Amino acid sequence: MHDPKVAALEFAHQNRQRFLSELRKFLTIPSISTEPERKDDILKAAEWLKMHLLALGLQNVQIMPTEGHPVVFAESNTAGVEAPTVLIYSHYDVQPPDPLDLWQNDPFSPEIRADNLYARGASDMKGQVLASIFAVESILRTSQLPINLKYLVEGEEEIGSPNLPSFISANKTLLKSDFALNPDTGMISADLPTITYALRGLAYFEIYVYGPDHDLHSGTFGGAVHNPAQALCELIAGMHDENGRVTLPGFYDKVRDLDENERQELARLPMDEGFYLAQTGAPTLWGESGYAPVERTGARPTLEVNGLYSGFIGEGSKTVLPARAMAKISTRLVPDQGPDEVYEQLQKYLKANAPTTIRYDVTKLTGGPASISDLDSHAVKSMLKALSDIWGKQPLLKREGGSVPVVAQFQQLLNIESVNCGFSLQDDNAHSPNEKLHLPTWYRGIDTYINFFFNLVNN
Repeated sequence: MHDPKVAALEFAHQNRQRFLSELRKFLTIPSISTEPERKDDILKAAEWLKMHLLALGLQNVQIMPTEGHPVVFAESNTAGVEAPTVLIYSHYDVQPPDPLDLWQNDPFSPEIRADNLYARGASDMKGQVLASIFAVESILRTSQLPINLKYLVEGEEEIGSPNLPSFISANKTLLKSDFALNPDTGMISADLPTITYALRGLAYFEIYVYGPDHDLHSGTFGGAVHNPAQALCELIAGMHDENGRVTLPGFYDKVRDLDENERQELARLPMDEGFYLAQTGAPTLWGESGYAPVERTGARPTLEVNGLYSGFIGEGSKTVLPARAMAKISTRLVPDQGPDEVYEQLQKYLKANAPTTIRYDVTKLTGGPASISDLDSHAVKSMLKALSDIWGKQPLLKREGGSVPVVAQFQQLLNIESVNCGFSLQDDNAHSPNEKLHLPTWYRGIDTYINFFFNLVNN
């Protein structure tokens, strides 16, 4: 008796070398969204995806314009109205490869070393989007899709997806689905299958502190004029208390407490203090008292200084009392915090603590809310079973410290939840030189998506 899932898995196994060859071709396209001179390469990558989706026999395949880089869309509605519709999100743009001198190969000439494929975008996230496409192909070449699906592949994720919310808002009917699959996440290690069920939000600011109306001689005026750099450092130092808690007024008012069951689940993760010390090289850890490191980085909000600038920072010495100082501040948010509220909290903090010897200004750069998935949903349970069947062990459930704004956008604009499950690894060097994709995990990822699509209708 013909088993469509078994047939699809066999097809995927037989075509692994071809899948790898196609991925290597895709990775040669330097689709760097932040560089204007790469606009033609962005369009080339979009066209490459369009042709592959057309070759699968998907319908309504098109490159849709935005105010920036385009979105690639495709759909298949052959499973009927009773079958679930899955919106698969991905992005085809990549980070710049700099610094080039740290790469062991040309970042856009993929190279295999041991079990890894090295190239910019291999893990984040051209390999991830093709894992889902090759899973769909494996099913279509051997039977029929058991589910309806839609693809939304954007070209601006690496620059903050500035045009995605307006695109989603303008195309709600086109994108209408039961839930989304987001492969733009990863696993803790190759032998630990993982679902990311929560993502932190973000609120990012620049704080400017002004003192005199021009730079001053520090010998002549030092001690008589409050140095803006010193004033800014004093303000930043006061943004945490002695227990590592953020001191912005009302910052924790809406933060959800972790219940005991969730703390036990997070404790299953192999991410103790030793893990963080090994990953960071820090002499010891720091953070909010009363929480384990894995809780601090995924389930608790934070405030970090991402950059400081003031005065003379070149080689050598210059005795200057600067006229201004600037800091880049990011806050990672958890449900139910909002970036606009945090902006107001930051303003209140500065109003209460800034001395009269300086002036200040706050610029809000970007932000997005946190998201959390329902672990009891049929979609999440279907993915848990798929991972368990392929890896032969119980998957881990993980809160991610970073932000994937599209998950919250889908919740707000399309009223759908996301299953966040990709197959990048923590040592894949995403955004860094020598980015890589672990090929055995990638092949397992293709198999997992095949299982997942069938689980949605068979369980």
